[in-house]
Amino acid sequence: MVSQRYFNGMHMRINKAPTPRDTIFYILGLGESGLCLESIMNHPFLKGFTHLSADLPGYGKSPWPDEPLSFSRYADLLEKHLVLLNTGRVVLVGHSMGGVIGTLLCERHPERVRLFIDVEGNVSLEDCTFSCIIAAHGFDEFMGSEFGRLRDEIYERGNRERALRLYHAGLLMCDPRSIYMNSLELVNLSESEELAGRLGALMIPASYVWGDPGGTGEYSLGLLHTQEIPLACVQNSGHWPFVDQPDAFAETILDIIGCFER
Repeated sequence: MVSQRYFNGMHMRINKAPTPRDTIFYILGLGESGLCLESIMNHPFLKGFTHLSADLPGYGKSPWPDEPLSFSRYADLLEKHLVLLNTGRVVLVGHSMGGVIGTLLCERHPERVRLFIDVEGNVSLEDCTFSCIIAAHGFDEFMGSEFGRLRDEIYERGNRERALRLYHAGLLMCDPRSIYMNSLELVNLSESEELAGRLGALMIPASYVWGDPGGTGEYSLGLLHTQEIPLACVQNSGHWPFVDQPDAFAETILDIIGCFER
């Protein structure tokens, strides 16, 4: 059962196995809260693992920072989090923007990670669905009216897509300054098309999980293929495969971990 607590200035969700096979640490995406992870952190296929997630500062139930944090600041803060939790080396699962932050964490602190699973992380500009919309506005315009308009649009789409219902709940809690500044950084990094190469150059094992037909596009998958990064597809899903197809996603995570244990 997932419990919740505040630790090291962040809101955490924890599902601790009595004798864990490993610890899975989740990094969330732009505007997200740990609400989207409830089904996967409780999933029976993964009951042998301890699951940990922390809402990033400015997101979910974590306090808003005095100033928005950069991705490198998030990576260093999460590394300190792992040290204080005494987790040992973790299986790191980063979703969307969390995949980008996870890549930086692996670059800067490889001793904390045993295996990195990038789920629908940004690779090229075609992956910047909401971040492109946000970054297209000036700061004052976004803070004044556009953030509310974006939330309303996602609320309407959530009537047809369960993942967006959860996403809308996260957006209601997030710091608009943080989501704006993080969107700019995400768009710039994605536009550079350097992220696939950085993922492929990591000193630790890394895989990429994508949802089909609504997730990562062909161009980004091609960039990942060029770097010889192992790819795993979750069928009949989109950008949130762990919400759309939790059983298939859990099986995919088990398969990836099993491959790197052989």
